[in-house]
Amino acid sequence: MDLQWFAAEDEGRTEEPSEYKIRKAREEGRVAKSQELIGALVLLLPTLTLIFLGPSMFRTSLEMIRFFLTRLNEVDSIVNGMFFVVFLTYFARLALPIIAVAMLSGIIANLVQTGFLFTTKPLVPKFSKIVPRFGQYFQRTLFSVEGLFNFAKSIVKIAIIGIVSFVIISSKIEQLARLQTATLWTGFTTVAGLTAQLLIIAALLLLGLSIPDYLFQRWQYMESLKMTKQEVKEERKMYEGDPLIKSRLRQRMRELLSRNMAANVPKADVVITNPTHYAVALEWNKDTMPAPMVTAKGADEVAQRIKAIAKESGVPIVENKPLARALYAEVEIGDIIPETYYQAIATVLAHVYKINEERRKSAV
Repeated sequence: MDLQWFAAEDEGRTEEPSEYKIRKAREEGRVAKSQELIGALVLLLPTLTLIFLGPSMFRTSLEMIRFFLTRLNEVDSIVNGMFFVVFLTYFARLALPIIAVAMLSGIIANLVQTGFLFTTKPLVPKFSKIVPRFGQYFQRTLFSVEGLFNFAKSIVKIAIIGIVSFVIISSKIEQLARLQTATLWTGFTTVAGLTAQLLIIAALLLLGLSIPDYLFQRWQYMESLKMTKQEVKEERKMYEGDPLIKSRLRQRMRELLSRNMAANVPKADVVITNPTHYAVALEWNKDTMPAPMVTAKGADEVAQRIKAIAKESGVPIVENKPLARALYAEVEIGDIIPETYYQAIATVLAHVYKINEERRKSAV
């Protein structure tokens, strides 16, 4: 059988998924998570709750049995529905704590793996999911890595439950044999303790199994989002052509440059000041930049900080009030200066380079 037929759909998907595609998948409810972790916590935490509340729940059960046994002859109570109301009350006291913990366990397991995620898109029915293509089903069931991994995982789970049950029951075999002559209470506590021990150990082992399962699910998730080279090109074109996205990218760059002011100012070629109210740091690399770029700017206290860093780093500070005001008002951090200011900036840089050259000669 030619297995290449099964891989045709994924042919050419060699590129790592972009942040946009990962975010889009998350918005659609497609995230990497291990169902084994959810199952292990839903088994472990309610079991611990049952052990902790066991004495109280046992007393509630006895109270319920006593209530009903002492009122079996009260026909009116049965007819008017009082028995049903009382039964629901006792049932709520016994079951609701366990149900609540089980639900909370599932929520915690999902939050740990995916963070907070709310979307209704997975609820929208898709015909392809209702009637899947036979080829996809056949491939995933028999020939996919997922199918093999799930098969191995099922074998491991069965082995865990079987081995744990065998070891625990074998260690308690003599104690279980004596239950024939034991009291009802002794038999109940022995079986309950044995069951709790079995559930806790099995849950802990399944919790350990969930770690490699999550890593596999994460790997498979990233593989499913891989892109073709053409998809990468189209997405890049979409980003570069979208004014809103370009604006956001520039804003992001400005924020990064602002946070890195202490690192950017020492790299500047010159700092132009007002001199007290504004300071604008300019950097120019003629090999990589078409024109000087604003790497930092600030007013008042920020301007003083820029000047202080420039002095500490030996960056020339030039006073030019109109130019400093104009650059601060019109040019954002990370942007190239407009052509309008080419002549003024060229004059400043020529003066700075001349001073630097004279300093180097005098130092020699």
